[in-house]
Amino acid sequence: MIFSTATINVNPPGEHVLTREQLWAALVLKARDARQFLPPGACTECNVVAEGRDFILRDAVIMGDAITELVTFKQQSKVSFHQVKSPREGVIVNEILEDASGALQLRFYAYLGLLGVAPDSDEEKQAREAMDSAERGYPAALRSTLARARQLVNDGQL
Repeated sequence: MIFSTATINVNPPGEHVLTREQLWAALVLKARDARQFLPPGACTECNVVAEGRDFILRDAVIMGDAITELVTFKQQSKVSFHQVKSPREGVIVNEILEDASGALQLRFYAYLGLLGVAPDSDEEKQAREAMDSAERGYPAALRSTLARARQLVNDGQL
């Protein structure tokens, strides 16, 4: 089982300030089409195939894997990506938090099992390292998500 997490401040000094509402709108857009929010090349396809009031079902190709995800929304706070068809089983969560001073933070975390892979195997360790990688893992996804959100705000689209 893999647990991976990363948290960053949404509004570091010198950056355009994002509100909770703007960040939430960006996370909803990301759930509908991750291609513009993840690091370049990480997501090559992303299509909503069904939707309801607080969920969507999407097919995507992320990091080379064809996946189907049930994406659920807890308004203004959390988007959960449940792996339905994937080489992994589990959930990836994007959560908006506030620190003790009220400053916005964005946290990504995942609880995932690799199908057919032995616990603590080299393959599982490599997958965990990839998720934790500053260049291609959750830290990079956090940075690219916030950068895209700021771009959308600056362009008047959020």
